[in-house]
Amino acid sequence: MDGAAGRFVIVSRPGLLPAGILLDGIYLTMVDGLIVRSSSIHAAGCYTTRKIRKGTRVIEYDGPRFTKDEADERYSDRDITYLFSCGDSSKTVIDGFGTAMFINHSCDPNCESDNIDGRVFIVAIRDIPAGEELTYEYNLFDSDEDDADCYCGAKQCRGTMFSEDEVKRRAKRARAAAKASKRSA
Repeated sequence: MDGAAGRFVIVSRPGLLPAGILLDGIYLTMVDGLIVRSSSIHAAGCYTTRKIRKGTRVIEYDGPRFTKDEADERYSDRDITYLFSCGDSSKTVIDGFGTAMFINHSCDPNCESDNIDGRVFIVAIRDIPAGEELTYEYNLFDSDEDDADCYCGAKQCRGTMFSEDEVKRRAKRARAAAKASKRSA
């Protein structure tokens, strides 16, 4: 992947099996049993090399933490970010940096996120066989973006990575804008 979010290359090097990730000149540590490789969903994805049982905490989504306002300012010129809301009242986001940031969105996920005391864990919601790509619903909300198209390929794909509540909020806002436009015409 080469783009606004940085440049990463999957490389082999002693001590990191089966691969390490070089992101903007920094080697990321691979989590035992997980590997990052090409994905049909989006550029790179996170795959398991071992069976994962339902209910298992697969990985923690970790990285530097900022307020939402700080993150918006920091990434105002980037199309791609790896920000994850902690869901707390202070509007804290995690700037994902590690293997978990490569877990893609799916409308038919095999994992979900679980916020425990301000820490975000990715948890298996069903048994996952070795070799399968890990996915969870992003449930995006509070975005300045016009769209967040989904390309997961699931039979019941909703076509968006926005949460159902966000889709409803946007539809309500569009109806209100249409009414206001008709009144002023």
